[in-house]
Amino acid sequence: MRQIVTFDAYGTLVDFQLGPTTLKLLADRLDLDRLNVDEFLDDFRIMRFHAVLEAYRPFRELLPASLEIAMRLHGLEYRQSDGEALVAAVPTFGPHPEVPAALRALKSRYEIAIISNTDDDLIAQNLANMGVEFDHVITAQQAKAYKPSRQTFEYAFQAMDIDPAQVIHVAQGWEYDLIPTRDLGLARRVWINRYGHNSSSGARGSADYQPFDELPDLSGLPALLGC
Repeated sequence: MRQIVTFDAYGTLVDFQLGPTTLKLLADRLDLDRLNVDEFLDDFRIMRFHAVLEAYRPFRELLPASLEIAMRLHGLEYRQSDGEALVAAVPTFGPHPEVPAALRALKSRYEIAIISNTDDDLIAQNLANMGVEFDHVITAQQAKAYKPSRQTFEYAFQAMDIDPAQVIHVAQGWEYDLIPTRDLGLARRVWINRYGHNSSSGARGSADYQPFDELPDLSGLPALLGC
């Protein structure tokens, strides 16, 4: 039976250094000595999540708009160049160290695919950095919707011409991926809990959204899926 392993990209496969990159870009022109960094980055994360729940707009617009709100909440002067520089940095992010080998192992048995909250042109270089060819790449730009919307997943299944019961979804994002996929009838779901239960950047998870497997990274995924 045909099966596809679908992946969230940013955070799951790509080492999404958004927080450190944002701070580095802002520190080039702003004094951040008095900034509560953890609160600022948490607010930036929350603003991004709120933004994906609104009407669709390209990620290259959503990201700067979320940054602007977070900066204003913390009394920082926002400039258009801040958002532009952050968007330009996104394609430079490479994979987590274990990802390429895990993907190559999975390709021996499965089709592999991306379902990502991004624009086509932004993710192209991130995927090239992995050095592994994906059978399908589905973006929010194509679906005209962001995860956690069901529209994103339903578009992906239609585009891949696959029944959800033949899909194994693997993701780090709890709110974006694990919560909305509980009731989609997937074959299996795997939570890549890279950040543990005690980090502000991670999710605590919940038994209410079982069944799912939990791994700290992708290194154990091929064995889990029989490769």
